[in-house]
Amino acid sequence: MANPLDTDAGSELFGSYEAEFELVEADLTQKLDQIPELSGEPRKAAISQAERALEEADELLGQMRLEKQNIPTSSRTEVNKRFRSYESDTEAARQKLMSLSSDHAALFGSRYTDNPDGQSGIYQKQADQRDQLNRGTQRLQNGSESLMRSQRLAHEAEEIGMSAAQTLIGQGNQLENQLTQMHHAESNVDKSTKVLSAMARRYSKPFGN
Repeated sequence: MANPLDTDAGSELFGSYEAEFELVEADLTQKLDQIPELSGEPRKAAISQAERALEEADELLGQMRLEKQNIPTSSRTEVNKRFRSYESDTEAARQKLMSLSSDHAALFGSRYTDNPDGQSGIYQKQADQRDQLNRGTQRLQNGSESLMRSQRLAHEAEEIGMSAAQTLIGQGNQLENQLTQMHHAESNVDKSTKVLSAMARRYSKPFGN
């Protein structure tokens, strides 16, 4: 395909990236079309090759993204249009590869089927390990909940203790105030008693003495 950028100043590098990207994209498309026909180890190898091609396509897109800023404004609209098309095609390839990679039955064989009669010893062992892991997770969760309850009870007991301490402190302050008032009252009574005694002695003496 002829590249209209070839004659524009400053666009040669972008055109080189674009041509390389089209080759990588064609290779990636071919690999993705082959994967559904494979299984087991050949399928794993084909997926790995497709992943590397996809990484290379991403790298070239990054280079083109930077280089297209150097393209003359008169050509940039068309370049952006093609670049967006490349991005869209790459994302579609990524989604297709993810779907093919998630097909465990094709990758690992019959041990991932739901037929109990066809389960292999490996699959049964994996199922037992998952059950054991689930039970361990449940025990851990139960222990965490028990710990949280204990912490909550300890916090409540601490709050009750602080409240009781504050009440005792308040009562102690009240008693101290009452004692102070009693001391003042006793002091006043003593003073009054002394005054009355003095008055009694003075008036008890005979007049004229």
